[in-house]
Amino acid sequence: MTDIPLSLYVHVPWCVRKCPYCDFNSHQQQGELPEQAYVDALLADLDCDLAGAQGRPLQSIFIGGGTPSLFSAQSYQRLLQQLAKRLRFADDIEITLEANPGTFEQAKFRDFRDAGINRLSIGIQSFDAQQLTRLGRIHGRDEALRAADIAHNAGFDNFNLDLMFALPQQTQEQALADLRTALSCNPTHLSWYQLTIEPNTEFFRRPPVQPTDDAIADTQQAGIELLASEGFQRYEISAFAKQGKRSRHNLNYWEFGDYLGIGAGAHGKLSHIANDGSLIIERTRKTRMPQHYLAAKGAYCVERKQVSAEELPLEFMLNALRLCDGVQTASYQARTGEPIASIATALHRLRQQGLLQTADSMVAPTALGLQFLNDALVEFM
Repeated sequence: MTDIPLSLYVHVPWCVRKCPYCDFNSHQQQGELPEQAYVDALLADLDCDLAGAQGRPLQSIFIGGGTPSLFSAQSYQRLLQQLAKRLRFADDIEITLEANPGTFEQAKFRDFRDAGINRLSIGIQSFDAQQLTRLGRIHGRDEALRAADIAHNAGFDNFNLDLMFALPQQTQEQALADLRTALSCNPTHLSWYQLTIEPNTEFFRRPPVQPTDDAIADTQQAGIELLASEGFQRYEISAFAKQGKRSRHNLNYWEFGDYLGIGAGAHGKLSHIANDGSLIIERTRKTRMPQHYLAAKGAYCVERKQVSAEELPLEFMLNALRLCDGVQTASYQARTGEPIASIATALHRLRQQGLLQTADSMVAPTALGLQFLNDALVEFM
């Protein structure tokens, strides 16, 4: 079990305004946020799950939402201090806070840094004023640029910018202009992903006009080349990083590591050894509505499901095949408890189709496999 790394995800569900493309568990702020009560609930939630840590050190913490930067630095300082009393932090732990422009204040973000947060993920989405309006964002171009400046000035030498492409009526040049502006902000990491229309969103009910599939593919390729020329390595389908600045938290997801999930609607994945020596993998889900979560009083988990042996190939590959370099073949058995031979036929078929490559004990998608990931995953269903 000590070989399976452990992370912690903390969900803060409130935001200023729900965006029309968002299908996350986020809820528009109504009045003053119950910060103290929510931190109390987070800690009580964690206390219910502590056995799942099994003494392992936390490699990373990711505070997502919603818009977690709506909370005060004092709340996060208390949260992190209490987490450190319950869990062992790795010496080089990565602690990320999601933040949106429009919630940035110089002093507040310096206090976030002093509280122990050492990485930011800033939700820009676009620098184009018209696109920001279409996306329902509360910030403008100037606020986005100012957010990056504040991050630098507050002492964050490691931060991510979130950007989308394939936006309504967006041209390739407009998408690349967003990337060039992002690069001018000197981030260490960029998440550049395609706008997809998800059920239960405003865009699903009233779909915008997006570029054609061919135009989207051309834009993606041009963007990958631009980012590579600026020293950003693509290491996952939509993640690009400077040397040594890959998101350790997200890598743990993609490499099928374990993570505790606390907060309204948070998901977790935990492994343990059964009495017969087999590896058991469980997924957990916490109650979704903030008011229900705050009133749960210990009954935070609404679903605890064991992943069956039949589900494991897809569960593992759904993550691993997003990684450009793939994963070591030995990690399949280490993380699932099943031998790699159990999926040998599927791997062989994908190699024949040109979607997968294996070399030096690694399994990795080809460039074609990254482009047609869903087709590759069908082999594991």
